[in-house]
This record gives sequence, structure tokens and C-alpha cells, in this order.
Amino acid sequence: MRKQSWLFPFVLLAAVILYFQFSRVQLPGDGFTTFGSDTVRAEVLQIIEEGQVDLGGHTQKYQIARVNILEGEYAGIPMEIDYGKRQLRSDDYDLTVGSRVMVSISKTPDNVINAYFVDFVRTTPLFWLTIIFAVAIIVISRWKGVRALLSMAFSLYLIIDQIIPHILNGDDPLWVSIIGSIILLGVTLYLTYGWNLKTHSSVISMVLVLLLTGALSGLFVIFTKLNGTGDENVMFLMQMMEKPLNLRGLLLGGMIIGALGVLDDLVTTQSAAVFELHHANPNFGFRALYNSAMRIGQDHVAATVNTLVLAYAGASLPMLLMFSLGHGNYGYIINFSFIAEEVVRTLVGSLGLIAAVPLTTAIAILFAQRAESLGRWEQFLGPEGDGHSH
Repeated sequence: MRKQSWLFPFVLLAAVILYFQFSRVQLPGDGFTTFGSDTVRAEVLQIIEEGQVDLGGHTQKYQIARVNILEGEYAGIPMEIDYGKRQLRSDDYDLTVGSRVMVSISKTPDNVINAYFVDFVRTTPLFWLTIIFAVAIIVISRWKGVRALLSMAFSLYLIIDQIIPHILNGDDPLWVSIIGSIILLGVTLYLTYGWNLKTHSSVISMVLVLLLTGALSGLFVIFTKLNGTGDENVMFLMQMMEKPLNLRGLLLGGMIIGALGVLDDLVTTQSAAVFELHHANPNFGFRALYNSAMRIGQDHVAATVNTLVLAYAGASLPMLLMFSLGHGNYGYIINFSFIAEEVVRTLVGSLGLIAAVPLTTAIAILFAQRAESLGRWEQFLGPEGDGHSH
């Protein structure tokens, strides 16, 4: 039975990926240039000139370098770029011989080719950071860590290869995000924790909380008269899209996906607490077990909501600094759409997480207290959880 409980999630993962591959959305080739599509890698061969330049009252260092283009149509051709002569730059890092950089190459109507510095190439350090992360999680969590890495890879695959293409294809972003989130967390929870009663309770709770969060998001987005234009990237997206994009649905979908990571942690931890309490004292009735589990959940949800607020505040820190520097009135600026969107996103996401605790607790108790009386259903539903069987 235990072997079957771990085999099923991998079969489910393979089936979902195969289905998605055969039903992929083919995006039309619009022919516009997107961010990064005209950039190539290059290597610095020589620093030709260094000095100081004044840009609107700001004095900074600049460099002019000769680089060798490493890929694309102009591979092997030396070109010159400047770093800091026409755009603001950080003084923390300089170009040096051997530096790998990203450059943008353009051709003027009279066939003059120009190259511009875009950014540094960071592929190698990011690769080693990923390896260190993977090794660390495998060393600490062993086999469960491997499953967690597979779950993370599946999450990225689903968002990049399925959710985003469907939204760009004109599908309703809210329903795409809700359905995609349910599939994402359903598959990843089973893959990480196995086919068992504890995971079943987590998945059912997660589906109900996602639907509740979607309903709350829709209600308060309409109530606060938000239309999804608070992010300046949305305006660029509208200009590049041939099909009309549901901006309000895109905002709602972003709220759903934004709450996924914390929701995953919350429902699985609460389900685990219920099953451990039940295993420690099988004589607990529903009320006693519920009260005990809720005392754990109350601490967890308080910390989780604070984590969510801090995460959004950290992402918006430059914007908060800008308003503080200008002595802005926060009671006034909260009415602007790009601020109000973040407030609604944070509070609605927190409401969904708060609702997840009692909901998950009740559902997990129903599964835990019936684990001993499943009979022939045990072979289909699996054991109680890791380390416990009926």
C-alpha cells in the first residue's frame, strides 16, 4: 500500500504533463519586439576609455569598452559599447577585461550598427546558487526534498507553459489562474506528501480556500473600483497585444497566484497538526481535537499573515521610500490605483489564509477520525500520512 501511495502522484504528474503537452495553446506570432529579444551575450576585450560624466546634475563614472559578440547574427564581430555615459549606472561594479555582458544591437536606416550595454551576464552564479539550493534541500529533506524539487519544477512549468499562454490567448485570467492553481497545488501536494488522507484533506481545503479567495477578490476589486491598470507593465502589455486583455481578470488572477505559496504551507501544516494530535490521543472528540488544533493554527496564521504583509512591503519598498522622501500623505496616496491594488491584494490574500485554518482543521478532523473505519476504501484513499497507517 505504501509503495502505491507514492507511485500514484508520479503517475498523476506524468498524466497532467502529457495532457498539457497535447493541448498546448499556440500563440500567434505578433512580430513585435519584446524585452530581451534583441539582446545577445558578449565578452569585454578591452577598456578603451574611463572618466566622469554629468547626467542632469548627477556625476558618475563611465566606461567605453570593446566587446566580442558571442552569439547571433553578429557573432565574432568586435563592437564598442558605453557603460554609464548615457544612462544612470551603479558604481558598485565596473566592466573589466573578460566580463560577460548582455548587449542590445540595432541597425539604423542607413545600415549603421550600434551596440548598447544592457546588463551583466549572471547565468553562472545563478546556476551555482540553484545547485547549492537543490543539494541543501536534498541533504536536509532527502527523498522528500527530491519530490519538493520536482514539485517546484512542475509549478514553474505550469505557470510559464500553461497559465501565461492561456491568458495571452484571450482566456479569462481569473478562471485560468484558479483552475491552474488548483491543478498546481493538487499535483505538487500529492507529489511532495504522497497519496494519503492528510494530503486529501489539504487538497480539498486548498480548493475551497482558492474559490473563497477568488470570490473575495472579485467582490473587493469591484467595490474599490479597481480596473487592473495600476501596474505600468500592464500598459505596455496592452500596446503589444492584438487581442483585448481582461485587465481586471488579470489583477484577480495575480491575487490568486500570489497567495499560493503561503496557502500551500498553511493547509499542509494545519492538516499535519490535526493528524499528529489525533495520533497522539485517539480519544479526542471532534470539539477537543478542533480546539487543540486551532490553538496551533492561531499562532501559525498570525505569523503567516505578517509574513504576507512583509513580503508585499518588501517588494514595494522603493515605492514607499519615494513617497516618504516626498513627504507624501499616506492617507491620500492610498487612493491611487497602484497603491490600492497592493492593499486589496494583501488584505484579501490574508482573509483567504485566515479562513484556511478553521476550514482545514475541520476537514482534516473528518478524515483523521474516520481513518480506522475506511474498510475496503483504504486501498483507494491511502494511509493516514507519512509514518502512520490504519
